Amino acid sequence: MADRDGKGLHRLICGGMIASGRWPIVDRFGPMKVLVIEDDIQTAAFIRKGLEEAGHVVDVAGTGRDGLFLAAGELYEIIITDRRLPGLDGLSIVKTIRGAGIKTPVLFVTTMTGVGDRIEGLEAGADDYLIKPFAFGELLARVNALARRPAMAASQTVLKVADLEMDLLARKVQRAGREIDLQPREFGLLEYLMRHAGKTVTRTMLLENVWNFHFDPNTNIVETHISRLRSKVDKGFATPLIETVRGSGYSLRASH
Repeated sequence: MADRDGKGLHRLICGGMIASGRWPIVDRFGPMKVLVIEDDIQTAAFIRKGLEEAGHVVDVAGTGRDGLFLAAGELYEIIITDRRLPGLDGLSIVKTIRGAGIKTPVLFVTTMTGVGDRIEGLEAGADDYLIKPFAFGELLARVNALARRPAMAASQTVLKVADLEMDLLARKVQRAGREIDLQPREFGLLEYLMRHAGKTVTRTMLLENVWNFHFDPNTNIVETHISRLRSKVDKGFATPLIETVRGSGYSLRASH
């Protein structure tokens, strides 16, 4: 069942857009990777366009199952989801990812306006709740507010291993003062290696803790990402930090 309020919903939502086609609120928190789970094509395109104009990278899923697959398989800074979705509803998505330990902030965007609906959504694990129709400026403000929130249970915000440094809040990595540009999944993979520096981590450990896969997908997804990470972290440096432990897994050298 599509979560929309008649044919005029898209026009009402678009009321927040100024005449130039640009949004009045300028993002101040840097580009984020955002997942939008919305079955209404017009609404999904509207949200995507606005977020991309604000400088963000956006993935869109049109069904609940596709949304859950992306939420579990990729790293996102924000997830925006409808409540009523084909295949799997928004509540089930949030409960599932929270149960899997995924702490990405979630914003519900829905026509379900009752107080009980909002309480149910927040208690399921969502972080915020926005009622349709809405002005895009308000959605962007809520996204920015969620981005400002400190990560849950984040006692350590900077990781350092040898000459490699990761700022978890700024989402930046540098080695010997040289900044390294990482994709979200590469960032999560390196974070896990750094938190276990000097220890061997197995392929299964990486699948479970970086990809949230509790099964073997029978692909070379880990090997491919390790190879990409090596090309960014070790290339151009005399001492490689990422090591292959033959027959066991991988290890990040704790010192040169």
